[in-house]
Amino acid sequence: MRNVLVTGASRGLGLAIARKLSSVGYRVIAVARSKSKEITEAIAEAESGHQAPLHFAPFDLGAIEQIPELVKTLRQEFGPLYGLVNNAAIGHDGALAMMHNAKIEQLVRLNTLSPIVLTKYVVRSMMSDGMGRIVNVASIIGFTGYSGLSAYAATKASMIGFTRSLAREVGRLGINVNAVAPGFLDTDMTHGLAGEQRERVLRRSSLRRLADVDDVANAVEFLLGDGARSISGTVLTVDAGATA
Repeated sequence: MRNVLVTGASRGLGLAIARKLSSVGYRVIAVARSKSKEITEAIAEAESGHQAPLHFAPFDLGAIEQIPELVKTLRQEFGPLYGLVNNAAIGHDGALAMMHNAKIEQLVRLNTLSPIVLTKYVVRSMMSDGMGRIVNVASIIGFTGYSGLSAYAATKASMIGFTRSLAREVGRLGINVNAVAPGFLDTDMTHGLAGEQRERVLRRSSLRRLADVDDVANAVEFLLGDGARSISGTVLTVDAGATA
């Protein structure tokens, strides 16, 4: 059974990815700061539904210096790591000129530095195993831009560059590296948009709807699977045609 590490998996998109991967046979190790009600229920469902195991590993990904020990511990407990999904991220909005430096630093630390360092230690083990799959969760905002999200956009754009360069570094060792770039997703957050604002987002979509978390989870599953063995260094956009 292949082990896949999914970060930020206690709720939202990360949880949807963890659920999907467990349902198709991956042993999922869900990493997040705290164990939410949602991930607890997902673990119970996996156990009762005869799915692949879904495990939870509490960890604050902002603790960069502790990441090497995390990877070592997970390898000792679960064995080789076949896949890594770098999903954990935070979002602070606001005009850059008015944003506190501490918030900018936090964005870069959690959205860029942490996944890069985590990948560094996971990819080392993949190199020794001679295979592996890495999927980074970026965002269409990383290449389209969005007013009030310049710092966030910078972190997501950095993950796209990281994906493409790392794919060239480790491809000869049997490791595929790709990214998914979701657009606005049909979640509680977008349901809270004012009517006209939500309509404006919908009009940008060629499909006249929003993608949802399961659409992105399906894309991640594809990139981890054997059907994507010749795909590396690519960014798969899941935005219901918003950037078409």
